Amino acid sequence: MPEQTASEQQNWEVADCFFQLIGNIVGQAEQLAQRFAIPAPFIKALHTLECPMAMKELGKRMHCDPSFVTLVADMLEKRGLAFREPHPADRRVKNIVLTEEGLALKHAVEAEITASMPWNQALTAEERTQLLALIRKMLSNNPSGATAAGAAAKDAMHGHLASLFASAMQDGEAAGVPAESPTSPPASTGEVDSVVSGTSAAS
Repeated sequence: MPEQTASEQQNWEVADCFFQLIGNIVGQAEQLAQRFAIPAPFIKALHTLECPMAMKELGKRMHCDPSFVTLVADMLEKRGLAFREPHPADRRVKNIVLTEEGLALKHAVEAEITASMPWNQALTAEERTQLLALIRKMLSNNPSGATAAGAAAKDAMHGHLASLFASAMQDGEAAGVPAESPTSPPASTGEVDSVVSGTSAAS
């Protein structure tokens, strides 16, 4: 077999494995979101909110634009998981702060992720360190044009998620359904399913 052909075959095998791994992770995240009756993007937001944090900083850490951060903050507030407060050093800046319910949900979600993610189940601590280094190496090697293409894809994804969030809020209000307790099972999974179904590329 020619070397180039073998190299191409290996490249496709790597790509196929990545696609399968990502699909597995997305599926687990969707199941986790359904169990806790939250839209899937909340998982990343809750994990990122380590302390009272400026909304601009939250957007930076989540790699998303301000309008999407505002939408996530609105939904967290609606569910009683977070609230906004003025930054103590600059009242023009708004911090987002998790409530006690939000902190409890954050810890529960993180415990589930620790237990279920494949790198925690299949890899040793040394192997996880090696994997993280390799992923960071690949992420730092952006081909020309990849940044612009990624930004365009991200904007499209955020627009789609925004419409799904808005639809979910309207459906819940129209049905007179109160915000669920974050630690109790959902009365109806319709809202969660409608949001999760469009979030495969999110996290």
